[in-house]
Amino acid sequence: MSETRCGFAALVGRANVGKSTLLNALIGEKLSIVTPRPQTTRHRVLGVLNTEHAQIAFLDTPGLHRGAKRALNRAMNRTAGAALAEADVCVLVVEAGRWTAEDEHTLARIRESERPCVVAVNKLDSVRPRERLLPYLARIAEHTGDAELVPVSALKSENLSALIAAIERHLPLSPLLFPPEQRTDRDINFRIAEVIREKLTLALSQELPYGIAVEIEQAVEEDGQLNVSAAIWVDREGHKPIVIGAKGELLKRIGRSARLELNRLLGRRLHLALWVKVREGWADNARALKQLGLE
Repeated sequence: MSETRCGFAALVGRANVGKSTLLNALIGEKLSIVTPRPQTTRHRVLGVLNTEHAQIAFLDTPGLHRGAKRALNRAMNRTAGAALAEADVCVLVVEAGRWTAEDEHTLARIRESERPCVVAVNKLDSVRPRERLLPYLARIAEHTGDAELVPVSALKSENLSALIAAIERHLPLSPLLFPPEQRTDRDINFRIAEVIREKLTLALSQELPYGIAVEIEQAVEEDGQLNVSAAIWVDREGHKPIVIGAKGELLKRIGRSARLELNRLLGRRLHLALWVKVREGWADNARALKQLGLE
């Protein structure tokens, strides 16, 4: 094991470049929730990958953004920044064909961290014809300097082995950091809450209130079934009926969708009771953020 390379690789980038999809594809298991809505990821999510010669502890992070005005946004920026400080190598995830001021901002943060950088050019499957990628890579290289560029498609699991190999080259020689069977450091309550929040986001789409969070209030094993009671927190009274829907039908649909996915992910029977509650202005309240595990 003395020749094993082990370390942390932070997946960083602006919102909606596919960091969470990439983490799930690399690990081969759904650890981070994925929606089309920006800033779906709010926490640092660990995913452990064991290869023949390495153990890579990937850190999925919230999208870095400038000008964060709300306490929740600032907390997510701090989470991403902490992952940068913890990492042995930074994986800058960008969207093939696009380079924005937010990408430049993230690159600047990586340079400040003085960590080695690999650039994962994601959404390769969206580039048609494929020849369009070459001039884009040339332009990106002007920004990123000597960082290795690896085109990938997280959605199609394309060229991931090349990305893994590039990351491995930057990891230190080290004993294993985690037991070989461990995939994440997040407990079952976190994963349940995140799946519920994912289904909320998908069901509500453009109507989804910004100030929404999920908290597991109770999880009790009874007769071979996990009975879970979860609170959906909104930050305004007027948002409560949006989440519940006419005659409670929307909340029922969200609950059913979350339960079916959790049954599959966890490999066990689960009963889910959802309650919508109001905590005025929690997304701008540092104490509330801490109570909800977001700080």
